[in-house]
Amino acid sequence: MSEHALPRRSLLRAAGVATAAGLALPAAGAAAQGYPNRPVRLVIGYPPGGSNDVTARIVQPRLAELLGQPIVIENRPGANATLAADQVARAAPDGYTLFLASSSPLVIAPHTSAHVPYETPRDFAAITALAATPSVLAVGPATRARTLEEFLAQARREQVNVASSGSGGLAHLAIEILRREVSQNIVHVPYRGGGPAATDTMAGNVHGVIVDLAAVFGPIRDGKLRGLGVMSERRTSLLPDAPTFTEAGVPGVVAVNWIAVLAPRGTPQPILARLHGALSQAADAPETRERFAAVGLEPMTHASPDAAHAFIRSEWDRWGGVARASGVRADG
Repeated sequence: MSEHALPRRSLLRAAGVATAAGLALPAAGAAAQGYPNRPVRLVIGYPPGGSNDVTARIVQPRLAELLGQPIVIENRPGANATLAADQVARAAPDGYTLFLASSSPLVIAPHTSAHVPYETPRDFAAITALAATPSVLAVGPATRARTLEEFLAQARREQVNVASSGSGGLAHLAIEILRREVSQNIVHVPYRGGGPAATDTMAGNVHGVIVDLAAVFGPIRDGKLRGLGVMSERRTSLLPDAPTFTEAGVPGVVAVNWIAVLAPRGTPQPILARLHGALSQAADAPETRERFAAVGLEPMTHASPDAAHAFIRSEWDRWGGVARASGVRADG
C-alpha cells in the first residue's frame, strides 16, 4: 500500500458519506419544490407594539398572499431577543421557522454580552432585510442647542448627558462613537427602553437622547422633541431637515437599525430563494412603503440571500470592532 492510498475501511466510509449526501440532495430539492405546504412561523423576540412587531404585521398579509400559506407571528420576548434568536437557530432548517430581528440581537448583543450562545453569520442563513431606521439625536424643549452643530459645540465645551435605551445596545455604541469622535464630555445615561429615555429627554432631565427614529417619530412629528441629526450616510426622507453627522463635520457616525429575516443555518437554497422573492415583493409594495413611512421606517431589501449574508457579515465585523475598542458590555 502506498503512503497516499486510503485503507479499505476509510474508502467504504467515504463512499457511504457520498451516498448519503447524494440521497440528501434530491430530498432537499423535493422539499423545496413543494414549499410551503403549511403555515410559516415568524418569530419575534420582543412583545407586540415595537418596531420589529410592527414591521412583521405590515408585511404579513402580502407575504401570506405571495407564499399561499398563513404567516403566524410568534412573540417570544426575553433577553433583548437573544433567547428567541437561539431558539430559531436550533430549529429545523426547513423554512417553516423564521426569525425577524433588528441589528441589536443579531450583530451587537453577541459582542457585548457574555451570555449569547450563537454567532449570527455562522448559525443563521440570511434572507433579506425588510426595513431600516437611522438613529437620531433628539433633544427636548429645555435644551439650548437648536442645531446639530450647536449641540456638538456645547459637548466640546461642557458635559452633556445623552440617554439611550440601555447598556450594550446600538444607541450605547453610537454614543461611544460620538465620545471618540467629538468629546469625552458626552456622558452616557442608560435607561430601560427607548420610551423612558425619550420621556426624560422631553422633561429636560437629560440634554438629549440617541434612539431609533422610529421610536420617537411621533414625538418629533408632534413637536415634543427636536431631531437635530441622523446617524446615516445620507439624509432620510422621513426627517428631511435633519442633517447627517457628516454634514456637521463628524464623518463616520453611522448607526442604522435595520430589520431582517433569517432562517436556521442549513435551510436549502431553493427555499431561501423562494422566501427572498416573496419578502422583497412584500417590502417593496406601495402599501407597505406607505405604512412603513407612517411609523418612521424605510424599505430596505437585498438583491439575494448571499447579498444579505454579506451585509450582515460586514455589520457583525464593524460593530464587533466598536464593542471591543470601547469595552462596552451589557453585562455590567
